[in-house]
Amino acid sequence: MSSWRAVAVALRSWRTASVSLLSFSSGLPLGLVWIAIPTWLAREGVDIKVIGLFTLVQAPWSFKFLWSPLMDRYAIPLPGMGRKLGWTLVAQAALLLSTLALANVSVSADAIWVVGSLTLAIALASATQDIAIDAYAVEVLRPQEQGAAVGARIALYRAAMFVAGGLAITMAGTWSWPAVFAGLALLYLPMAVVTLLAPRPDTETLPAPTSLRAAVWEPFVGFLSKARALELLAFVTLYKLADNLGGALVRPFLVQTGFDDFDVGIATATIGLTATLLGTFLGGILTTALGLGHSLWFFGALQVLSNAGYVLIASVGANRPLMYAAMGFESLTSGMGTGAFSVLLLRMTQKQFSATQYALFSSLFALPRLLAGPVTGVMVDAMGWRDFFLFTIAIGIPGLLMLQRFSPLGVREPQLEGLAEIAPRPVTRADLVRRGVIGGAAGMAIAVASMLLLAVLRQRKAAPAEPFDITANLWAMLLPTDTGAALGLFGAVLFALVLGLASAATAAARSRDRQERRTASR
Repeated sequence: MSSWRAVAVALRSWRTASVSLLSFSSGLPLGLVWIAIPTWLAREGVDIKVIGLFTLVQAPWSFKFLWSPLMDRYAIPLPGMGRKLGWTLVAQAALLLSTLALANVSVSADAIWVVGSLTLAIALASATQDIAIDAYAVEVLRPQEQGAAVGARIALYRAAMFVAGGLAITMAGTWSWPAVFAGLALLYLPMAVVTLLAPRPDTETLPAPTSLRAAVWEPFVGFLSKARALELLAFVTLYKLADNLGGALVRPFLVQTGFDDFDVGIATATIGLTATLLGTFLGGILTTALGLGHSLWFFGALQVLSNAGYVLIASVGANRPLMYAAMGFESLTSGMGTGAFSVLLLRMTQKQFSATQYALFSSLFALPRLLAGPVTGVMVDAMGWRDFFLFTIAIGIPGLLMLQRFSPLGVREPQLEGLAEIAPRPVTRADLVRRGVIGGAAGMAIAVASMLLLAVLRQRKAAPAEPFDITANLWAMLLPTDTGAALGLFGAVLFALVLGLASAATAAARSRDRQERRTASR
């Protein structure tokens, strides 16, 4: 079958359609919790400090990996539904009931603790639904369908956020908030029909983990026991790093360059959003047509070059056509990279542990985007906007070099399954401690060296004639006297801790893998 014929078949597949439609169900509660509920509370005159506390109910989406093993281990006793679709149906029922309850109490916001409890219940049910739907996508989609499904999923997800967010706010002005909340709740009924009619994955015949402990531990072992597992993790961190760094402070950059609120709004909310959605859809489709390996290389190179437009803006100043073009190109290439990257994430996940591994991977790979804001602020202060965007272009090159390790240039499809061929050796507890300490020390050294480099750049910008005192700056980092320095030290220690734990966990996983193979051979 030709590449474009495979795309056409994927677009007509009921597997692709069901996975995509279920993503609409995932986006509804996010728009409700993130956009509609805070707006309603503000209209009701709730104190802004209380509204700010409502952001804490977003925590279930960040920590959903904590209960994802339950969905790999246990099945809801619904005949013919299977593990993932059964959990999806239960989550949709919980979302329907909790949103209807919110509609019942939204006549006024006096009982704020009831509203808070219902909002938290919606967030928990939504995060559970996301785990189940993502795992179902991993299990049911065939490789040639993944690209088309990724683009359609993100488009429908964003559409649902708009319906439950911006459109809901508009409709509340015509109807009422209780009517709007009730209408959003009823949208889960057709989504439940999709769940009931969705095709069952072939992986339902795979045995479930034998215990909850196995459901928690085996996904780690299954990935970390692969050869080059840490290299693959490094790649997925670096691949979107230039994009994450460049996009973290785009709005402040445009404001400081001299663009007014109208220009910034058009660029980010209209051109940027449209180009991102178009790029993601094209990225998914082209990944099927070109192959995952070719797409990762092509879109990765475009991502690296996309911040060149911001370099030009920083050099020439406020220029509206240039700004619109730069925003459109950067958003388009970012979306295309996201499309290919999402397919990679699907293929990295083992189907037997689809819920836990996908939740872990998606949470882990979101960390660079989460941490980009604080880091970029310090970098811009030290380097200036022009040099900062030049740096983001350079920092994208290591990601392409890591890509060469498991998907050499010219290879259509990376052989991710081949990464499992490894001959690990047993390690003692002392070995684990030693590897953890070495990994942590390496992480601390990298963090401190990076902080010193930023200090050098900051001094060169402020007082280029003065010599740099490395000893004084080092002591200032290790013995902080202000909040900014303390946060920098905390980030360095956290980075070292994560790297140390990753080193020790990899050694432990590979050691156990060998012991299990020896036991099986006896």
